[in-house]
Amino acid sequence: MNQTIFFSVGEPSGDQHAARLIRALKGRQPELTIRGFGGQEMRRAGCAVDLDLTEHAVVGILEVLPKLREFFGFADQAEAIFAAGGVDAVVLVDFPGFNWHIAKRAKKYGIPVIYFCPPQLWAWGGWRVKKMKATVDHVLAVLPIEEQFFGGHGIPTSFVGHPFFDAVSESQPDASLMQSLTAAAPQAQTVAVLPGSRTHEVHRNWPVMLDAIAELSAANPETRFAVAAYREKHFEFCKTTAAAKTAASGRPLPIDFYWGATSEVIEHAACAMMVSGSVSLELMARQTPAAVVYRVGRFLYAFGKCVVKVESMTLPNLMPEASGPGSDGAGSNERVFPEIVSVGNPATAKDFLVATVGRMLNDPQYLAMKRRQLAGLRDRYAKPGACDRAAAKLLKLLAPDAVADLPKRAA
Repeated sequence: MNQTIFFSVGEPSGDQHAARLIRALKGRQPELTIRGFGGQEMRRAGCAVDLDLTEHAVVGILEVLPKLREFFGFADQAEAIFAAGGVDAVVLVDFPGFNWHIAKRAKKYGIPVIYFCPPQLWAWGGWRVKKMKATVDHVLAVLPIEEQFFGGHGIPTSFVGHPFFDAVSESQPDASLMQSLTAAAPQAQTVAVLPGSRTHEVHRNWPVMLDAIAELSAANPETRFAVAAYREKHFEFCKTTAAAKTAASGRPLPIDFYWGATSEVIEHAACAMMVSGSVSLELMARQTPAAVVYRVGRFLYAFGKCVVKVESMTLPNLMPEASGPGSDGAGSNERVFPEIVSVGNPATAKDFLVATVGRMLNDPQYLAMKRRQLAGLRDRYAKPGACDRAAAKLLKLLAPDAVADLPKRAA
């Protein structure tokens, strides 16, 4: 029997994870029909994309409110698909604010709902676990803490591992790009610059990174900075902004811009400055030390202080054994990825990046210590095969002798 699975994916990183899961599903069961909301990576993997939801990715209540009517319209579009029949399961990937509505509407039609890369309720918004229990039949957990959290709340959960490590193991750096990166700075270190995957993140954080680059390059004239843009429009924005800064100062900056070359840039770089995001897992797997920054508005910062339950915004920092001997050798603990949440005056974030990246460039012992910390985390947690394990579990859940029981668990 040919089954149809509907995916709902709203984040660029989720688009990549879902695409790998789709390929794993198709590899096991080629006759599967995959459709839903997602992005270009899913389309390339064989998904019939009804709506490119990744173009509408937002974060924070201030960015969501103006788009509420639009998102309710998207949910109505999904419900029309469910009402027409023929959808055997819904797979959600991250993007909880919107995906709660997709789950609720799927349950109206008795469609099983599986969450892959679930929302980080263990970090903040734990009260929403009741909503998860009411609308989600099974969680495919990607972090060990998720299996404990969701399973502890009575939600059937299977730990499959994080798909980012599949991406790292599958992708062999492009040789010509690696040669280009080496040729750009044959006698000096390169700093990777990762300005984010969402447009608003890039616009908010890149100007601060650019100011930090200007200061770092003055102190380290041989160092080059490789900017890895996620989208073409981000590439153009970063490049145009840097050109304007050069024109205003009269001093060219040692920056090379890349689009679609994040893995190569991370692999080549001695260290990095990055906007907080799941790409930190790839930095961990490739043992590239980084300074992490995230700029937020005052309202979102105040809200976050009230609801966030964890002490770090960077995933590897939340893993057991993520701290180690301090750089001073005095036995103090330091996060494997130093980080700052910046609100208000951007000079604080700029100074943090300059100090932290500057130390990585000029203190070999500090850089080596960071790499040892990352190697320990990589060896313990960066195990590939997550999407294949998720595909196997998902198909098992949808087998005729199992699927009839799924909707009952969400009642």
